[in-house]
Amino acid sequence: MFGEITVFFIVEMIGTVAFAWSGAMVAIEKRLDLLGIIVLGVTTACGGGMLRDLLVGVIPPSLFVNPVYVFMAFVSVMVLFLFVKGRHLSINILVSEGYERVMNLLDAIGLGAFTVVGIDTGIAAGYGDYHFLVIFLGVITGVGGGILRDIMAGQTPAVLRKHIYACASIAGAVCYAVLMQFMARNVAMVASAVLVVVIRVLARHYKWNLPKAM
Repeated sequence: MFGEITVFFIVEMIGTVAFAWSGAMVAIEKRLDLLGIIVLGVTTACGGGMLRDLLVGVIPPSLFVNPVYVFMAFVSVMVLFLFVKGRHLSINILVSEGYERVMNLLDAIGLGAFTVVGIDTGIAAGYGDYHFLVIFLGVITGVGGGILRDIMAGQTPAVLRKHIYACASIAGAVCYAVLMQFMARNVAMVASAVLVVVIRVLARHYKWNLPKAM
């Protein structure tokens, strides 16, 4: 149990950093000030979990009770800000193909981890028999922060227009809800998180997108 918690805590930390940086990058591109960069970074990293907690009646949301993820997101944003501000990290590097690949992988890992953690939170709250609800909780935990980030930045949420993002989270959440009926929850959790990562990586590599009307 300790090993499982440790592994998923580390994975969640990686995802938190990736989400925080993605939010900070949007803020930097929008030329927001330091407060705006921090708010968008922390919101992207922790917003999905906050929405999930509100939906299941966890008041106050866990990010206020145990702010380890908020602190990690804040530190990540400040490191990125200082590197960019000090010209140690060029904005051109931050939009380069290599950086995008690394961030996509980290983001995929975070999405997978947060999706299954969201489902676990729903189960722990006593809603394990409500499969649609726990699947929704998993998806909103994974993509909610990004949606809040884009709304605050005044742009159409990326999950509605770019790559197979929310769909990867949905696939992983459904997979977890099904697999945990037939195997150990730990195994189902890992398999479902890996599925999300694989779909995200393949979607970016092959540029998969859902069809548009026009």
